[in-house]
Amino acid sequence: MRASPAKGSRRARTSAVLAVGAIALALVTGCSGDGSAEGSDKDGAPARAAKALSSAELETLLLATGDVKDYKVTDGDETLLKDQSELETDKPECDPLAWAASALPPGNTDANASNGIVPDPAAFEGASPKEFDEKISLTLVGLSSYDGDGAEKAVKAVDDGIKACAGGFYQNTSERTTRVTEVAAVESSGQGDESVGFTLDLDLGGEDVLTFTTEVVRKGNNVATFHTVNLEAYGSGGATEIPAEIIKAQVAKLK
Repeated sequence: MRASPAKGSRRARTSAVLAVGAIALALVTGCSGDGSAEGSDKDGAPARAAKALSSAELETLLLATGDVKDYKVTDGDETLLKDQSELETDKPECDPLAWAASALPPGNTDANASNGIVPDPAAFEGASPKEFDEKISLTLVGLSSYDGDGAEKAVKAVDDGIKACAGGFYQNTSERTTRVTEVAAVESSGQGDESVGFTLDLDLGGEDVLTFTTEVVRKGNNVATFHTVNLEAYGSGGATEIPAEIIKAQVAKLK
């Protein structure tokens, strides 16, 4: 039986959402503010020393479906790397950048949790194809927690890496090696106690380059990382943007 236009539209949009996960697997994890960091809380006081949360505790702090309007959560099991050892670069100072972009802890800790967030196709019934493509994305979210000043050191490692790796680097997984041609600082959201934003230009072969945006936010001794893959940007070669509502909602859930 032939599907009705409404049902066909819904199926197409659901397929588009799922396709983003495949893109992320192939181009991000598989291939794999003004950007400045401050070493203290917003009131100027040193960040409090505290004991890291466990991975199980971080799991409860991840965004869930319903926390952000018109978005739903995926567990990321098919997309996300599980350990820093699965991804390395040819320049150790660039490792924190690659890790942050793959929802892995940018610093030294075993306490971490991650998931993926995609738009809910049901929220886009009636939208034009262009409006839909502009919204369809996958945002990888990673949480990590640190003892003492470990969270501040993690953010500093990212900030230092942006400068040290401006000329690019190679990143390696068991699947493949890919080249990041350029790294640049970008304005961050300003959420949390400190935040750092940067872009990675990924060489897709030939003259094709895709620009990904990543943000790292510290709140207390916890760090959240955000990295978005967008279908429209993928098709046009433009830079991705991280949905501000996702960053705001996730940081609000951190202790």
